[in-house]
Parts: sequence; structure tokens; C-alpha cells
Amino acid sequence: MTDFIYLASQSPRRRQLLEQWGVRCELLLPDEDEDVEALEAVRTGEPPAAYVRRVTSLKLDAALQRLRRRGLPAAPVLCADTTVALGRRILGKPADAADARRMLGDLSGRRHRVLTAVSVGRPGARSQRVWQALSVSTVRFSILSPEQIRRYVRSGEPQGKAGAYAIQGRAALWIDHISGSHSGIMGLPAHETAQLLAKAGLRID
Repeated sequence: MTDFIYLASQSPRRRQLLEQWGVRCELLLPDEDEDVEALEAVRTGEPPAAYVRRVTSLKLDAALQRLRRRGLPAAPVLCADTTVALGRRILGKPADAADARRMLGDLSGRRHRVLTAVSVGRPGARSQRVWQALSVSTVRFSILSPEQIRRYVRSGEPQGKAGAYAIQGRAALWIDHISGSHSGIMGLPAHETAQLLAKAGLRID
């Protein structure tokens, strides 16, 4: 059994959730010459679930290579990726304020899905093992006025967030229904993560 994991994510929310669950984690962040954003490119016609699974797998592969390259002690590595889907349309991180306003306008008064894929890899001397899970939640926004959207975008909170919002922030005031995993919408589903880490040799219950 191991007593810590590597978290290959720059999301402070994921680290906070792991710490809240009592998981000791060390950050395993990309080198300066790694283009992590390129891994998130969407393929034409790719369904949201296939997209988020593929991106998470790519991020885990890169993180395991990083671990070996740096000669760090072996321990499970966790990666995750979250996307927002409106039907089959993938809403990633907004490119700018105008893009964020468009996304929030599209989400106003409608249901959408939040998909978070989690991958855990355990390096080994001869081979490595990998486990993955997918959490899918449904969120419904109330109708937003143009001024509400403008104020929220001006706050800066939408930047770097899939779907241009963060459920742990001001956008929670607009959500009138959730079905699924609240922590999954934040970026790391508790139940699925616990199951994967147990398979990798770390219990968190």
C-alpha cells in the first residue's frame, strides 16, 4: 500500500478535494517545454464522453513519462479532465471574455452535462497499470440576464473553466438543479476517485 499519490493537475480545486479527503499528494506539473493545452484539442465530430476520456488518457501518459524522466519515487499518478457538453457540443475553456459571454448565454435557462474523466496510473518496474472512470452530471441554469453574464465575466472567474463557470463560485447562485456528483462538477468525482485509488493501492475511506 502506498501513502501518497502524484497529482498531475494545475487545478487548485482538485488538490483541495484530495486534501479534504485525507489524500497526501505531491504535484507533478508539466515541464516548461510541454504543451499540455495541445492535448485538449477537440477532434471534429468527437462525442463529449470520448473526448474527455481521450484527453485524460493523454495527460496521464505524459505524466507517467514525466515521472520516469525525473527519476522520482514510484507512486500512483492521478489525472483528470472536465468538460461541459450542451448536447453533443463541447464547451471547453473560453478563449476570451466574448467567448465566455457566448457560452454562458447558451447555457442560460438550459440543461447541460458536466463530464469528468479520472485516470490513475501505477508505474511498475516491468509494466504499468492504468484505471479510468467517467462521471457524468446534469446541471440546469436559471435564465440569466445579459447584465448578470457581463458582471460574472468581468469577475474573471470564467477564465480557465470548462463551460466558462465554476460551481464553487458565484455561478452556484444560478443553478436550480443538479443530478450527479457535485465534486465531479468541481473537477474530481469523489466516489469514482476513491474506487480508482483503491485499485492502485491507496484507500481513502
